[in-house]
Parts: sequence; C-alpha cells; structure tokens
Amino acid sequence: MPVGDNALAIASAFTAARRDGCALPEYPGTLPQGLTEAYAIQDIAIQLDGRGIVGWKVGKINSPDDARLGTNRLAGPVFADCVADASDSSEPEMPVFAGGFAAAEAELLLHVRAGHSGSLPATLDEAKTLVDAIRLGIEVASSPYPGINADGPCVTASDFGNNAGLVMGAPLEGWQEIDLCAIPVKTEIDGELIAEATAATMLDGPYGAVRFLLENLNQRGIDWSDGCWVSTGAITGVHLIRPGQIAVATFGSYGTVSCRIVAARPQ
Repeated sequence: MPVGDNALAIASAFTAARRDGCALPEYPGTLPQGLTEAYAIQDIAIQLDGRGIVGWKVGKINSPDDARLGTNRLAGPVFADCVADASDSSEPEMPVFAGGFAAAEAELLLHVRAGHSGSLPATLDEAKTLVDAIRLGIEVASSPYPGINADGPCVTASDFGNNAGLVMGAPLEGWQEIDLCAIPVKTEIDGELIAEATAATMLDGPYGAVRFLLENLNQRGIDWSDGCWVSTGAITGVHLIRPGQIAVATFGSYGTVSCRIVAARPQ
C-alpha cells in the first residue's frame, strides 16, 4: 500500500473510532517509522475530523527514540469540544475510550497570545514573552488503540498525540514572577497518591514546550497567529486510569484540578 493510501486509511480509521467512541484492537495500517509520516497522518485526521482546535498537547519523547528521531517532544491537537472549564473547582466528566488507552497527566497550560507576527522564539525568555496566561490543568490522554504509547512516539503522534481533552483549572495568578519549574505537583487517583514531581524534570520546562510547539507548527504550515493553549507535558508522569475513577492534580499552594473519568460515547 503506498504511503499516501496508508496514511489516509489510518487517519480515517482513527477519526471514525473516536467519533463512534469505540476501540481499535490493532493499529489500522502500517506503523509510521518517522515523525514526518506520523504528522502526515495526524494532519489528514485533523482535516477529516473537522472540529475546531483551541490548543495543542506536547509530550516527551524518551531515549533512544529522541536521538533516532532528532527531537525530544511530539505534538497533537486539542479540540474545542474536548476542553472542560474547572476554574470554579468543579469536577467535570472526561471521556476516554474503553478498551483503548487512557491516562491522566498533571500539566501546566500556557496560552500563546494572538497577533504575534515576529520570528519564532529562540530562547526560553523569548517564548515567555509570547505567553499571556497560565492555568493549572489535567490532560486526559486517550486513544482507541491500546498500544499507542507502547508502539513508540510515531504511533503516538499519528493519533492526535494521544490527546482526548483538557481540564482547565484556575488561572495561575502572578505567573510572571513564579518559577514554574519549582512548583511541587502531585497526582492522586481515587484518593491514592500516585506520584510527585516538579516541571524541572521536564526537559527545558514549560516554556521550552512552547518553543518546541511553535517551531513544530511552523514546519507543518499550521497557523497559530490567533493564539492557542499549550498543554506543556506530564509533570508527574503518565498515569493509567479507567472509567469511574477520579483524578486530582495538586499544584502546591496554587490550587487543585480534578475530573471524573467516564467511557466515551458516540458523538
């Protein structure tokens, strides 16, 4: 099967499975071997899906794949109808694909301001100047395909970067003066402490994720001039979760974010 036909078949299968809320027990085509192919699949799927995008998730690529692929991060779209506002301390229901992959990740959500027409940020300080808001958050990572992470970053990127939604908690007030990499973060599931960490363990941190994403979008010809949210990466890790469970992310004294996981239904 030619690469183009393979990419279309994979993208079509993933968008259909996500629309129907069902699992894909096997990867629906020949596994992509590089990120160029993976993003080609993702871009086709974005077009087939047709929903509005309000942001992008950024995930880490571990060794030795980072050396092989020439990058240590990957990206995927966040659709507008998959974002829940929990700034009022509510506990929204977040759907995942039963029989597929599902995880919860404590993340800092940075908003890139609209209207930037200059060059891409070359440093972390330059990336920070493009940010106009930060919120506490949880990324719900889920794919119809259960092996999406086990099969490597190219497979992960091919299905929207394994994103299924964001829970947006309270704004991080005074973020301009806060060292984001020093905030103590912990994740709990059903009241059990799962992990604790800081963003200092996340490569070059949240602003580095912003810098990576804008370069990635630019290379793919994707316009971000209207601004976008960036889910900057799992701080305490990628924690498996299932329908019925409750995930809580605590960001030191700055606040908590929580959600209840439910099974996805047909759209």
